[in-house]
Amino acid sequence: MTRLALIGVGLIGGSAALAFKRAEKVESVAGFDADPAACAEALARGVIDRAAGSVADAVRAADLVLLAVPVGATTAVLAEVAAAVPAHAVITDVGSTKRSVIDAAQAVLNAHSSFSFRRFVPGHPIAGGERPGVAHADADLFRGKLFVSTPVAETHADALAKVEALWRAVGANVQRMDADEHDRIFAAISHLPHLLAFALVAQIAAEPDGSRKLGFAGAGFRDFTRIAASSPVMWRDIALANRDALGAELRGYRGMLDRLQQALEAGDAAALEDVFARAAQARRAQQRGFDGE
Repeated sequence: MTRLALIGVGLIGGSAALAFKRAEKVESVAGFDADPAACAEALARGVIDRAAGSVADAVRAADLVLLAVPVGATTAVLAEVAAAVPAHAVITDVGSTKRSVIDAAQAVLNAHSSFSFRRFVPGHPIAGGERPGVAHADADLFRGKLFVSTPVAETHADALAKVEALWRAVGANVQRMDADEHDRIFAAISHLPHLLAFALVAQIAAEPDGSRKLGFAGAGFRDFTRIAASSPVMWRDIALANRDALGAELRGYRGMLDRLQQALEAGDAAALEDVFARAAQARRAQQRGFDGE
């Protein structure tokens, strides 16, 4: 059985700890969070077994360290982990961007001769919710969901196998992917939609009659903008960490909006219908894929 150190006691980290415990893959969980109230709530809910006073305190006796912090905090947190974690341990993460996390881990861990970068396994569970915080942690969050591991050439095979087996044990479907491909794909299907949802709600809310407009919002608006209630700090860090791929997607989307605006101004019904039809066809095909899972 594994002693887990959870660094970052929020929705994803808390859900992972609950899932690992229920699957009987970890015997104890020591948790640390920059917010002491989060640790207190996690302890009360049984998400963690011990609230650590520091990162070093949490990882000192760990066999596995799970980093569930905003990606912008990775470098600083890893430096604290590396200074105290046992050499035999495995470190993994749940960050939504992978290249920035891998680069940070390589730089920090190679500077600490006591812990090998080879024992760091980068990963990303494709699950979550718009309500952040350990209060919403759910042991079933990852069941039937995808877990993407993005090992590099140096990643130790045993460390990789341990992390992937852990996610399979909680019902996740594990897939390996190159880190750069991961960031390009998720810039399009995750990071851009979050940016757009934040932007749309912020724009409407800032208008003189924004409150009245939002008061009439129906199911379509709620579905489109649900993710705008996500953690601003977490998504700020994700956007900046993946700025190149996200910027490319945003430029492409802006080009599409320009085409739509030109079609509207010209009264070009055929151009509008062409875009709408292609989008509808792609979305229905995707939905059939979901239904067949």
